[in-house]
Amino acid sequence: MVKVFVVYDTKYGNTKLVAENIIEGMREVGGIETAISDIEEVDIERLADYDAILIGSPNHMGGPVRGVMKLIDKLGKLDLKARWAAVFDTYLGGDFGKAVKKMEKRISEKTPRLKLIVPSLSIKVGGMKGPIADGELPKCKEFGKKIADKLKT
Repeated sequence: MVKVFVVYDTKYGNTKLVAENIIEGMREVGGIETAISDIEEVDIERLADYDAILIGSPNHMGGPVRGVMKLIDKLGKLDLKARWAAVFDTYLGGDFGKAVKKMEKRISEKTPRLKLIVPSLSIKVGGMKGPIADGELPKCKEFGKKIADKLKT
């Protein structure tokens, strides 16, 4: 069975909700074992045993939060089983896609063995503290389904 780990950082719970919905989408496809953790609680050594790693961050001033960038740097030092990665962010206003682009670039620089399995996902929030904007959560499930389908082939 393919194993996927989803790790995220969140301040107000929006990015966590996105991560949970992504996992829900993967479970609908089936055949995928999932684990999820807030970045503050993740055992980074544990990530080495997964086939795919998904990383989520709120967009903070046009980029991912510092802890997410540090996590990506640490992944580059591990002997990863994972070959696949995907990234997602939550954004407010005009910051669409800015954090995910920076995460993708960092992954290619620091962990070049990880290849992006699907294009990144940016989810809009309605205000600094949320909630997630109307119509955005179904995109999370679809993102999870796409990843699960690709991993199973």
